Amino acid sequence: MTAPTPAAGGAAVDALLDPAFLDGIEELSMAQVRALRHQAEQEEVNLSYTRRLLQGRLDIVRRELQRRAEHDGRSLVDLLPEILSEKGRGPAHGLGRHQTVQPTAPEHMEQWVNSLAPDVDLSDVPSLPDDKLESAARALGAGERSLSERRRGVQQVMDAVAGELARRYRDGLADVAQLLADESRHR
Repeated sequence: MTAPTPAAGGAAVDALLDPAFLDGIEELSMAQVRALRHQAEQEEVNLSYTRRLLQGRLDIVRRELQRRAEHDGRSLVDLLPEILSEKGRGPAHGLGRHQTVQPTAPEHMEQWVNSLAPDVDLSDVPSLPDDKLESAARALGAGERSLSERRRGVQQVMDAVAGELARRYRDGLADVAQLLADESRHR
């Protein structure tokens, strides 16, 4: 039996989702609040990237199952452009946030996605028996739901931190000129 897969994002996301993460945010310095915002942004980007990796695999597995059920004579390779386009997926549910950071350690994110269905080699989906393919679809689907829930939680943390920053500017507790000076030093 394999060990349970750790939650998406691991300990870094666990820390963000801990209710204590935002405790005392009102007393922190602007630099500390911005550091919290950056930390949350980084983990949201990491989760978003991981979700895209997972969703691509899930779409391929589901389309292969559909192809078999419908006795579609086209090969999976012929269907890849259709599968990988966002056609049929519906509107994006992202929040349209401007990303200022890149994913860290993408190889770890790929390992996490691959660990969701460790007994299924997705490098040759058409050769997999139906039971393995269905098992992979269930595992990937469950992983996607869990990851999406954690990502929503991180986005709520981002919103709370952004709300604190906005409150400080609105209430005159922060200096825009100082912010611009700080940002120009970091470039």
